[in-house]
Amino acid sequence: MKKILVIRFSSIGDIVLTTPVIRCLKNQLQDVEIHVLTKKKFSNLYKTNPYINKVYEYADSLRDNIAELKLENYDYIVDLQKNKRSVRVTRALCRPHSSFPKLNFRKFLLSTFKINIMPDVHIVDRYFKAVEKLGVKNDYQGLDFFISEKNNYPVTELPECFQNGYYAFVIGGTYKTKILPPVKIVEVLKRINKPVILLGGPDDVERAEEIISLLNGQQTTDNVDINSQIQKDSQVFRFSDSQIQKDSQILRFSDSQILNLVGKINLEQSASLVKNADSVLTNDTGLMHIAAAFHKNVVSVWGNTVPELGMYPYLPKEPEKCHIVECKDVRCRPCSKLGFKECPKKHFRCMMDIDVEKVADSLS
Repeated sequence: MKKILVIRFSSIGDIVLTTPVIRCLKNQLQDVEIHVLTKKKFSNLYKTNPYINKVYEYADSLRDNIAELKLENYDYIVDLQKNKRSVRVTRALCRPHSSFPKLNFRKFLLSTFKINIMPDVHIVDRYFKAVEKLGVKNDYQGLDFFISEKNNYPVTELPECFQNGYYAFVIGGTYKTKILPPVKIVEVLKRINKPVILLGGPDDVERAEEIISLLNGQQTTDNVDINSQIQKDSQVFRFSDSQIQKDSQILRFSDSQILNLVGKINLEQSASLVKNADSVLTNDTGLMHIAAAFHKNVVSVWGNTVPELGMYPYLPKEPEKCHIVECKDVRCRPCSKLGFKECPKKHFRCMMDIDVEKVADSLS
């Protein structure tokens, strides 16, 4: 049996984007084991993947990993990270290997001088360059994301008003310049007449609280009794063995209901809610790619980054489900291929000028 090692250390979205390569390696090569080397904090993203036989976790020292990996005697190494650490591994193992065109210089030209010579090719298709020598080709079935049974959350466990359909709104992201500000999120929510579930991680809790506070303020100015609008539901959400009490308030705002689960559930549980959503509204972040893996209608809002970098929602057979909202007339975009804690120009027009009507209209 042949053994192939795939290297991708991080992060959530980037790991999800490697899944078509892993699936095609497993399905198109005979009698093959697929192993993965990734950072420990992201290893669960690969452990639930049925196409993967073994996951090696990188924590503090690559030296220990290399010693273990040498014992596997791999037939081939596919480097989908292509940085100093991954190169160190491939060189140490002394096995046949290949990588993909990362295009760092072209990204630098685009983000620094606004010179765009990036190919009109998604990063997933660039990843497949790393397996060309193996005769593996893209099956164009899209991305994969697998949810463990304990985190698979049924719609029937949601409050009754959410069981007939809802939108998932991913409010967070790694960098502030890639995140729609709370004041703009509220403007979008005002234009939605369907239940909405707010999703995000622990780092997004303060942002969610600001959104709720702004909504409360909006209601106050409209002379609406807040106590009649915010209801603490007596129902209990059951996620695996844990219970989330209704400090997760259902905020009734205009014709919609808003359920804030930001920081209250884990990534797989959030993914389960994304999977069952009618549409997903998201910043350029990991859950955007997870939504694409479930073939959802994805409305992505772009700030300092641009889709031309090749990492927009990957829906090769359903491009009509990919809705990109951005301010093309902001000349300083993109200011980075990643992001910043604050807008370098201090105006943050790339997000503050977002057309909220277009965002809301794209959901349906």
